[in-house]
Amino acid sequence: MASESIMKAPICLVENQNEQLMVNQEAIQILEKISQPVVVVAIVGMYRTGKSYLMNRLAGQNHGFSLGATVRSETKGIWMWCVPHPTKPKHTLVLLDTEGLGDVEKGDPKNDSWIFALAVLLSSTFVYNSMSTINHQALEQLHYVTELTELIRAKSSPSPDDIEDSTEFVSFFPDFIWTVRDFTLELKLGDQVITEDEYLESALKLNPGKNPNIQKSNMPRECIRHFFPKRKCFVFDRPISDKNLLPHIEQVPEDKLEKNFQLQSKQFCSYVFTNAKTKTLRGGIIVTGKRLGTLVVTYVDAIHSGGVPCLENAVATLALLENSAAVQKATNHYSQQMVQQLRLPTDTLQELLNLHAACEKEAVEIFMAHSFKDDKREFHKELVTTIEQKKEDFVLQNEEASVKYCQAELERLSKPLLESISKGTFSNPGGHSLYLEAKKKVEEDYNLVPRKGVKANEVLQSFLKSQRVMEESILQADKALTAGEKAIAAERAQKEAAEKEQELLRQKQKEQQQLMEAQERSFRENIAQLKEKMEREREELVREQEKMLEHKLKVQEELLMEGFKKKSEELNSEIDRLKEEVATAKKPSWFSEILGGLGDMMILALPGAGKLLGVGAKCISSLTK
Repeated sequence: MASESIMKAPICLVENQNEQLMVNQEAIQILEKISQPVVVVAIVGMYRTGKSYLMNRLAGQNHGFSLGATVRSETKGIWMWCVPHPTKPKHTLVLLDTEGLGDVEKGDPKNDSWIFALAVLLSSTFVYNSMSTINHQALEQLHYVTELTELIRAKSSPSPDDIEDSTEFVSFFPDFIWTVRDFTLELKLGDQVITEDEYLESALKLNPGKNPNIQKSNMPRECIRHFFPKRKCFVFDRPISDKNLLPHIEQVPEDKLEKNFQLQSKQFCSYVFTNAKTKTLRGGIIVTGKRLGTLVVTYVDAIHSGGVPCLENAVATLALLENSAAVQKATNHYSQQMVQQLRLPTDTLQELLNLHAACEKEAVEIFMAHSFKDDKREFHKELVTTIEQKKEDFVLQNEEASVKYCQAELERLSKPLLESISKGTFSNPGGHSLYLEAKKKVEEDYNLVPRKGVKANEVLQSFLKSQRVMEESILQADKALTAGEKAIAAERAQKEAAEKEQELLRQKQKEQQQLMEAQERSFRENIAQLKEKMEREREELVREQEKMLEHKLKVQEELLMEGFKKKSEELNSEIDRLKEEVATAKKPSWFSEILGGLGDMMILALPGAGKLLGVGAKCISSLTK
């Protein structure tokens, strides 16, 4: 993280003013400076339950997030603190402390639901903080989790025939930690000593019965089990025995806290530092601070406009910004590398094209690393077109540099010849022979000039062509030659001129061939890197789908074991759909199907596309075998 982005204190990220959520632009500007991947830990819970204190511990500070010392809820909206991650180099830990839920002073309880939903959407680890015990009341207070199906969408427009949109939640929801404060019970189930995690899982078991109240009480349990496959629990003793010090706990020295609480706090922090994942969107898209800022704005704008935050829309918005930036970053790299390494004029066109190929390869790698969800490959096409145009500009610059250099050298080398012509040196008998020797000397000296570039022959032929009238005049005026000798000399000069024209034509044809081969190489490189990227994306998709399938099967098995056969069977359609999606993603023909029309689109971005279409088909065929 850039030094200017290190925060010494938290800042409000999402303001809650008059029960309207608004993004704080100052906080977004801080996030925009963070190019590192972020680990986002958000904490929610009822007000006055000590959430802020736990977040300060994660920040390694006693002070920071405001704790408050009264029954009034202190934190409003969502506050953010970005600190260097203590155990993950080149990562930033983003801590989000949220407004306390259930504040009696609030007029609109919907605000709590939105705060809860935003914390879920933005975090990679979601901490729910409660007091005393996980009982019926605690689970009732967690009714916000049951409202997520109404407040969050995975897809922008799920069709009526689709499986319920919320079944996708598991693929992008954060890990779940339940922290229980001032816990006074023994961790036992009957006579059996249990772990904190077993305590949580026991509390999340469904209660049997068809009574509406029982079914209502089961809803938070079901939602947590369905939406959050990775769950963890921590219980904390009271931090200090003296109740008078509790309101000012941030001022209590560490060694004055209860020993158990010190140990429990360290275990909690250690777990978060070690296990909290980098924030990642579906498809393995790593979230940086800058990307997190875009997500915050997108989600809050959706809420503010009366809509529902949608992951697919947020990713599309993010992709539009990031892919444009990826094209710019890649083309800038190409231009910089070409300018730094290109010495104009190059000796041959191939020398320039070889450098172009190396720089383009790096540019495409940069684009592939920074772009995502470019499903129609519009940005990739833009990159191909832009680099091709830049290559043509360099080719033109190279030709102009060659012409300028060669003309200057010829002007210098031909100066004695032109001066002799002006003096009439070749107007005497035998002058034609002297002229040919002088002209030949100019050609020989010119041929010895190094790195004349791609226009060396063309500039020379242009010079020789300009001398033909003078040469013919000197030939006809030379009284030392017979008419027959003059005719033979004139014929020889024409033959030499024709041969040089043919040589020039062959060179141009060779360069055209080299340009076509460069385009073919460019096409192959782009398609090869695209295939590699799509293969990685496919593997990531399969991993996500298999993870979802594994979770659904586990939930189904647990429901069956707990005696909820009907609920277990209700998951069959979701499980069958996931199995089908996994099988489809694993099909070996997936790449050739996608590339069917994509290759032609890429080729048409290049000049001379018609000549490359056959090459493109052959290239795609070889890459998809």
